[in-house]
Amino acid sequence: LKKSNEKVYLDAYGTPLEDGDTVIVIKDLKVKGSSSVVKQGTKVTNIKLVDSDHDIDCRIPGIGAMSLKTEFVKKA
Repeated sequence: LKKSNEKVYLDAYGTPLEDGDTVIVIKDLKVKGSSSVVKQGTKVTNIKLVDSDHDIDCRIPGIGAMSLKTEFVKKA
């Protein structure tokens, strides 16, 4: 059960997300401070939800540690 004061994280389609979920990026995202791009359709496993300006901490294969916003992902 969720505590009532806990933030609920929803993906771009309103599906609740939890730590450890696998999500899929729904649009190409530029990586800040780098020329690389996270391609649409990239699968991101074992996410960690954080309460900051970005909602998701994760590792993206080939890029490394990243922070994502929930509006750019859908639950896999």
